[in-house]
Amino acid sequence: MEFGYKKMYIGGKLIKGELMTKSNVICPANGKPIAQVAQAGKIDAENALISAINGFKHWSKLSLEERTKWMLKLRDAVIEKEHILRLSIVYEMGKTYEAAFEDIEAITNALEWYPNAMKNLRDEQIPDYENTHTHKMIQQPAGVVVAYLAWNFPLLNVGFKLGPALASGCSIIIKPSPLSPLSAYVLGEILHDIDFPAGVVNILSGPTEEVATTLSKSKIPAVLTMIGSTATGQKVITDSATSIKRLSMELGGNAPFIVFEDADVEKALDLAIALKFGNSGQICVAANRFFIHTSIYEIFLKKYVDRVKKIKLGFGINEKPDMGPMITKKDRDRMFVLIDDAIKKGGILLAGGKIPKGKEEGNWIQPTVISEMTTEMLLFKEETFGPIAPFMKFANDDDVLSLANDTEYGLASYIFTNNNQRIQRFSEELSFGEVQVNGVKYAIYLPHGGIKNSGIGHDCSHLALDDYLVKKRVSIAL
Repeated sequence: MEFGYKKMYIGGKLIKGELMTKSNVICPANGKPIAQVAQAGKIDAENALISAINGFKHWSKLSLEERTKWMLKLRDAVIEKEHILRLSIVYEMGKTYEAAFEDIEAITNALEWYPNAMKNLRDEQIPDYENTHTHKMIQQPAGVVVAYLAWNFPLLNVGFKLGPALASGCSIIIKPSPLSPLSAYVLGEILHDIDFPAGVVNILSGPTEEVATTLSKSKIPAVLTMIGSTATGQKVITDSATSIKRLSMELGGNAPFIVFEDADVEKALDLAIALKFGNSGQICVAANRFFIHTSIYEIFLKKYVDRVKKIKLGFGINEKPDMGPMITKKDRDRMFVLIDDAIKKGGILLAGGKIPKGKEEGNWIQPTVISEMTTEMLLFKEETFGPIAPFMKFANDDDVLSLANDTEYGLASYIFTNNNQRIQRFSEELSFGEVQVNGVKYAIYLPHGGIKNSGIGHDCSHLALDDYLVKKRVSIAL
């Protein structure tokens, strides 16, 4: 499928940009170009900043009711263009058509939910103990926001930033990943078609040094927010130091998936498959390290391998696959490095680990299972971000708690047990921003954030608004 040429969206206009150059968007399933997008340069980034200033001046003065009308108009337009947006994600990123609905759902939910969340915010009244003044805290939009987005959920990631930014009264510059810019550029076309107020939303993609560094080092942005790797987060923090900016980052993860002897094994198996091989394992909250109690280790592992061998690989609407390709050959080839390292250090390959027959073109790898994981393996130390499930057995609570926390990351964690005392202990002592017990739930109204090297602040929920609002104390003498 061909999507043609897409322009960037700056100042309410679709433009070719300063460089007048195009970048191919490559389909991960076959390595073929499926679209071209306008490449932004340094001048485009600077123009986007000026545009965003002007957009902020207008948008921040609108009432919440007026902003809500525009956000719902955008939501309706996204719903109308759902099919083309989902196809864009399928072809630029390789995920299944069914899975691409999650992106649509996320952005439409965010555009609808955040105006209501803003409506529920109240000025905080502060008592005056000497009865000489009245005091209150009011909240106002922070200013221009720059959002750097990862490629794995192209529109979900947009929604997580766009919703709270627009609802709070901020303008925003969105820089999608150069690996999956297509759906964001299509969103720019939608914004243009509905005559969204100029400069409030700007969308451009281009080389890091030309675009991202220019945006981060500028003194114009009040907020830098991102979804991506920890290394990228560190680079953004360094570049941001030209002025004092608010930072909000959802970064890497190394999630433990712990199954105790008293768990509902079938439920744990279902989620162990979904959390590892959904999106080809390319999810920050993917189950990364599997810890299974020794008493159920063998039976759990056997059932898991049997299920993995039934996962259907494929691409596109007609094939209706369970799992697609990885985003790039480089990322796919890194999986072989992790597998080889694990086997050299005592791991046993139980399933997968190869390029599937007939899928030599593109970035394919079989879903993979490795047993006898050790703490020396890269699979234990690093975020896998791919379809490899490494397993380790454990005998007692102290050991598995120590193993689970033995990581620089702290995003998501998963435990399965029916012991209430254990649930209480692990909920308190697991060093992760999220502890999910006997199930998994993510929603726009639930806070999503990490600790340690996994991030700052939150996406989703009312907590996300904190990143886009500044607080002022107003004290009036009686």
